[in-house]
Amino acid sequence: MLAFQFPLLPSMKNLALIGAGYWGKNLARNFHQLGSLALVCDASEAILAQQAAACPGIRTTQSLDDVFSDSTISRVAIAAPAARHYELAKKALDAGKDVFVEKPLALDSSEGAALADLAESKGLILMVGHLLQYHPCVRKIQQLLASGELGKLQYITSNRLNLGKIRREENALWSFAPHDISVILSLVGGELPNQVRCIGEAYLNQGVADVTLTTLRFPGGVNAHVHVSWINPFKEQKLTVVGSHGMLVFDDTLPWKEKLLFYRQPLLWSGGQVPVANKSLGEEVDVPEDEPLRIECRHFLECCDQRKEPITDGREGLRVLQVLNAAQQSLEKNGEAANPLFAIRHSSPSSNANVSVSQLSVFQVSDFFSHPTAIIDDGAHIGEGSRIWHWAHVCSGAQIGKGVSLGQNVFVGSKANIGDRCKIQNNVSVYDNVTLEEGVFCGPSMVFTNVYNPRALIERKDEYRDTLVKTGATLGANCTIVCGITIGEYAFIGAGSVVNKDVKPFALMVGVPARQIGWMSKYGEQIPLPLEGSGNYKCPHALEKYALKDGFLFQVEV
Repeated sequence: MLAFQFPLLPSMKNLALIGAGYWGKNLARNFHQLGSLALVCDASEAILAQQAAACPGIRTTQSLDDVFSDSTISRVAIAAPAARHYELAKKALDAGKDVFVEKPLALDSSEGAALADLAESKGLILMVGHLLQYHPCVRKIQQLLASGELGKLQYITSNRLNLGKIRREENALWSFAPHDISVILSLVGGELPNQVRCIGEAYLNQGVADVTLTTLRFPGGVNAHVHVSWINPFKEQKLTVVGSHGMLVFDDTLPWKEKLLFYRQPLLWSGGQVPVANKSLGEEVDVPEDEPLRIECRHFLECCDQRKEPITDGREGLRVLQVLNAAQQSLEKNGEAANPLFAIRHSSPSSNANVSVSQLSVFQVSDFFSHPTAIIDDGAHIGEGSRIWHWAHVCSGAQIGKGVSLGQNVFVGSKANIGDRCKIQNNVSVYDNVTLEEGVFCGPSMVFTNVYNPRALIERKDEYRDTLVKTGATLGANCTIVCGITIGEYAFIGAGSVVNKDVKPFALMVGVPARQIGWMSKYGEQIPLPLEGSGNYKCPHALEKYALKDGFLFQVEV
């Protein structure tokens, strides 16, 4: 748990601030008072002049290169527009600087993951400005919940309403909700919700939601609601945490001693069965007063000095970003449920935003996951629930179904078709003219071809042959499938085999060239029937029945 009474840190002016406008000026004030601010970078000469006057002794610049190339700067704080967070944070980390970045960490989960990975690989500090986590009242709520005084956590509501500040570059969800989502995730132990729904409406600027209501449902049964708006007639910043033994209400608009109230035993049980409301007055909770932003800035400096992970580190920022992405996706689909594990955005949460962010891949988003190192070309179609892992490359025009897994270093050609729920293991290339029906398994480093007799010096792209692998087939590790053939349903190709002719359904094939040595059930175990003749078999696992007739195995309909 964070201790708030930090000793004064030694004066080391080694921090640069990028962006000193609406919110950045508050960071400048705190880092200057803490004795660490050395350099302020902003495009506005007027803002730089204001900061030079407000923070005597600092340097100012309009050049980002002056920040990243300065060897005396070891820490960078970023308060630029959200669309530039990834770009600037990556440059700072690449330059070997510890980084504090205002919320959100990025606009895209893959970018957030890339920043967290980069910081960890370089041993650098990456901290996200989820300010509410550093409010003494929130820390007290976390302590009371952890101590068991609230009983079992049941649900959380958060309202963040105001008249302004109205934005065009991001909607109210992305502007207001990150702090609340960060606190909610901390209260449920850091786990992600398995369902997010968000509804809202844009009234002032087309495509920029002014009001949103987000519902988070967690695996353990906890629910949370986040209501944000910048067109509300009054200001409200209220967090309610409900447990089985009590309720806490944190109202940040009230005087300090009234901010946090504890309602103990809000329900009484008549006859042990009927709940009766106990409308007692809430108890004021004693919380030492301090400025949350000063605590947050001091915590960043302490983490840099002591090389310890921040409370709101890159991984915490990524979890918040995943929830935001899921909420934005749900908002765009009129409240349809979204899963944070699969919701990835590659655009700004506003139709008006001009995003000049370096992206690893740009593509039409569906409900799938892709690792930051994956390359997905424009025009690729990827179905819901698919996962694309490290260094995979999916070409434009490729068709990938739902629930597909592409392992490390997989290549998918522009004329390849992969059906639902296929699993492609590491180092497999699915070339043009290869079609995999539903549920095909491709083992590590197995090989497809699309030219029968290739030569390096002879162009034969017009001689590609179609290869079809039918539903449920298994292609073992390091096997080779020569182009122009069909692998039957639920056939099983042994590891290292070379297949150069059509394969019957359910056939078990091994060797070079591959030959049939038996039959395999849909369950994946060998069926004790001869290659020819007739016979019947019932799978003891799946209870499916098979019949052998005229050299072919059939599943018998029951």
